[in-house]
Parts: sequence; C-alpha cells; structure tokens
Amino acid sequence: MILGDSLSAEYGIARGSGWVSLLERRLARDGSKHRVVNASISGETTSGGRARIEDLLARHRPAVVVVELGGNDALRGLDLGASERNLREIVRWSRESGAKALLLGMMVPPNYGRAYAERFSSMYRRVATAEQSALVPFFLEGVAERPEMFQHDRIHPNEKAQARLLENVWSGLAALL
Repeated sequence: MILGDSLSAEYGIARGSGWVSLLERRLARDGSKHRVVNASISGETTSGGRARIEDLLARHRPAVVVVELGGNDALRGLDLGASERNLREIVRWSRESGAKALLLGMMVPPNYGRAYAERFSSMYRRVATAEQSALVPFFLEGVAERPEMFQHDRIHPNEKAQARLLENVWSGLAALL
C-alpha cells in the first residue's frame, strides 16, 4: 500500500503513468502475487495520513506500507515535531498491524534555510531508526537536480521522472517483498 501525496497520486500527469502504476506493472511482469493499493491523495500531510492509516490498514491488510509524506508539511511550514510524531505513528501502526514499512525521505529547497532543511531531512532518518523501518533517504534522488524532469510548477515530477522515482523506491522495497 502506498500512503502518499501528489507525488504518488499522479498529479498533473496521465493516469497510469506514475511510479505507482509502473510498480504495479513491474510486479505483474515479475509474476509477483503482491497487489498495489494506492492510498495517496494530492495535498496530503502527515496528519492526514495519520488520521487515515488505521482504517486503511484494517481495510487492505497490506504486507508493506510505503510512506511518502512530509513534503506538504514543509511547504505549509507546519511544525516539524508534529510531522515527526505523525510519521512515527504511521510507521508504528503499520508495523503493529503486521506490515513492513518503507519511509521515503524528502528534502526541501535551500530557500527554507539550512537549519530547517537539515532538521526536515534528518526527520526521516530519526523516524526510520526509532521505528525500525526501511528508508529511502531521498525519494527525488536523480530527479530534484534536473529541471527537465519537472512540470512547470517545479514541484511535481513529470512523466519522464516516474521511472527514476520507481527505481528509487525499488531500492528499498525489493528487500521487503
């Protein structure tokens, strides 16, 4: 199950072209019995994910939960302490339900200031360590520094970036399946 925001909900790109859809096709091609539930919502925050996770876990009973949240918290200037607590609860509830968790780390642009950017990116390592979850340190690795891989808003990756995003996720996900 993917619990994410617009980066996983195919915002601004053709349906079926996002990294989650590419993951579904990869699993099917490889003969995997795993099915993918995309529970991502554009604009989702860590508090929104925390509010929905228990019901999603009960309804879908996933073996793995990929958590791609936090970017909107930063864009809105939300309290990082609250964001970290929300992520910890999401990962903990996932683990307690019997699912393995994979946390996808994010970074913020340098205009947020060095101290905030460091606190934000290190939040993912702290949560992964504290909750014993797998971590992809930077979900947008190989994409963030390439303007041609973004839509005009320079926030959302375009269709050209989706295969790279899948490879980034796969680097942490493969061992969990």
